[in-house]
Amino acid sequence: MNNFTFCTPTKVYFGKGAISNLKEAVTNFGTKVLLVYGGGSIKKSGLYDTVLKNLDKCEIFELSGVEPNPRIDSVRAGVELCRKHNIEVVLAVGGGSVLDCSKAICAGVFYEGDAWDLVLDNSKVTEALPLVTVLTLSATGSEFDFGAVISNLQTNEKLALCHDKLFPKASILDPSYTFSVSAYQSAAGAADMMSHIMEQYFVLGSNIISDGLCEAILKTAIVNTKKVLKDPNDYDARAQLMWASSLACNGICSLGNTKSPWVCHGIEHEVSAYYDITHGVGLAIITPHWMRYSLNEQTVDRFCQFAANVFNVPYSDDKFKMANEGIDKLAQFFNEIGIAKSFSELNIGKEHIEDMAKHAVEFGCFDTAIRPLNVADVVTILNNCF
Repeated sequence: MNNFTFCTPTKVYFGKGAISNLKEAVTNFGTKVLLVYGGGSIKKSGLYDTVLKNLDKCEIFELSGVEPNPRIDSVRAGVELCRKHNIEVVLAVGGGSVLDCSKAICAGVFYEGDAWDLVLDNSKVTEALPLVTVLTLSATGSEFDFGAVISNLQTNEKLALCHDKLFPKASILDPSYTFSVSAYQSAAGAADMMSHIMEQYFVLGSNIISDGLCEAILKTAIVNTKKVLKDPNDYDARAQLMWASSLACNGICSLGNTKSPWVCHGIEHEVSAYYDITHGVGLAIITPHWMRYSLNEQTVDRFCQFAANVFNVPYSDDKFKMANEGIDKLAQFFNEIGIAKSFSELNIGKEHIEDMAKHAVEFGCFDTAIRPLNVADVVTILNNCF
């Protein structure tokens, strides 16, 4: 095992009625609150009214309409509101996009330049407003990690903003708030959390503890996604997905492992930067093709372990057949839960492939992947996705 330092400063309130802790979680940091949310689903569900009721002694300012792939324009608007009203704490209510946007806002308040500078150079983050989250979608794990992903439509870039200052101070996780999530978004969320795990699993060096955690979370996602697609109000299944999502991206599953270059995420960010597709859907299309491209004599044992321990593929003397069967089963699962098989189904063209590949390699560390990738390799993987 490699050396590591690990700290999770986020206080998690998990389960039915966890919203009762909202007042304490927020007012620990102040009473001037910026409430950030998306397209208005929290108003339809009644969660918006619940939040306001719990914070009736606070002065609330709002930033609504945060996009599914949160844009730097929304971050800039939030930073302006925080400065204008001397906001003391940011409250994000929604899915990962709302949480990501809020993290960037929290950091941007303390930066004199444009908030996009922080995305281009994460080291410029010096401080951040405290962030509290109420989660409504199991997918990104942003409620329990220090990362955010922000899009810039002017430059066709979608990049990560990661810093220790960006951990939420507290996160409220009530699985019942995900009952109304559509089948499409539930499936995309499952693909997203599974991708987080697979990015950490398929590395050059791992350990039994990390492998076991990763494999258990993958199986949890597979079993419970099928359950919620049959019964959206299955509380136990929603609860297991919510906790699996939170654990999948906060780093605990990769402790002691070789650091992952997050290849599939790097490639998908390029695609959704140009075409604004659902992140989890893009990952579900890319991942099996990346797997096949990465399968060789040096990596086959790892793929065999994945096939056996996640999809119960029997061990075989023909390792490549076994490994490919595991990849087939992953692709089949994504198809079974209603995710598109190819970019063509999403009306994505090939006109930007070269630019996407160059940018992905420039901003990634793909030479440290289990099969090192250059621009030509990424072009091939993208072409295989059509």
